[in-house]
Amino acid sequence: MNYKNLLENHVNLEKKYCWLVTGSAGFIGSNLTEALLSLNQKVIGLDDFTTGKTKNLELATKNNSQNFRFIEGSINDFQKCEEAVKNVDFVLHHAALISVPESLEEPVKYHSTNTTGFTNILEAARKNRIKRVIYASSSAVYGDAPENPKSEDNLNPENFLSPYALTKYINEKSAKFYSKIYNLETVGLRYFNIFGPRQDPSGAYAAVISKWVDALQSNKVPIIYGDGNATRDFCAVHNVVLANILAAITPGLSGKVFNIGCGIETNLNELLRIIYRVFAPDKDLNVKYELPRKGDILKSSANIELAKKYLNYKPIVMLEDGLKFLKESL
Repeated sequence: MNYKNLLENHVNLEKKYCWLVTGSAGFIGSNLTEALLSLNQKVIGLDDFTTGKTKNLELATKNNSQNFRFIEGSINDFQKCEEAVKNVDFVLHHAALISVPESLEEPVKYHSTNTTGFTNILEAARKNRIKRVIYASSSAVYGDAPENPKSEDNLNPENFLSPYALTKYINEKSAKFYSKIYNLETVGLRYFNIFGPRQDPSGAYAAVISKWVDALQSNKVPIIYGDGNATRDFCAVHNVVLANILAAITPGLSGKVFNIGCGIETNLNELLRIIYRVFAPDKDLNVKYELPRKGDILKSSANIELAKKYLNYKPIVMLEDGLKFLKESL
């Protein structure tokens, strides 16, 4: 997959900026790194390999390593954050712990990394006069709100289902505070069920698409928690890359938060049929149903009208094409 060809008709980077990507060895961070390097940008990566992988960085930088510099360290280390933001134009903050179920087991760990770590990034960016901080929020902040699709202004903390959701809500409030009090420009992106190349299928809390694809390739039976009628807005990582760049270079957005998805609702039964069609067209569909997991949301899709209006964002890779890109990468 060539990010330059995919993005060149949708973004216009007129100069060579320096971008800090936190979590650069992770799934989304490594895709951001690869895309920016393909557009002849300079990238600094920060990661402590808690969940990121060296291989992700190698794949992301193999064609443009001369424009990439890596700093190994944690966002919980303020000195590392200050080192990473030196001479940077934009920060794309994606270093975080991201599992809803795991956050229910380890809320203190999630607060430390996702909340305190993010404040370190904001403060380092403020002190070094960074142009703008783009940060990853999550559709988890909508919790079990009955409204669907979800709209940015319809958020109630009483609907939260996990400490993970709480950390992302605090991030949004912290970013808006820094924008208002310190004039640090921030833009938040609420991601809806992102999937794509380099997403880790291992572990009990892996995202459903990577988990199912791995199961099919290992001749195992995919598991659906619940009856399969739960819905999600599955969004290819390529759309996230586009949204991040647009959020960085579009003027007049400071303090805003946008949903990033495709605006299409797909239930898990239908998703599995599509995955079989792309990855195992000669196999009969087979699935094992188990009890729903605590913290899982029944229905979730994104209203992306604000992102369309303010970012000029529209999805460039839809579900089945995104799965085909994923298949090509394996």
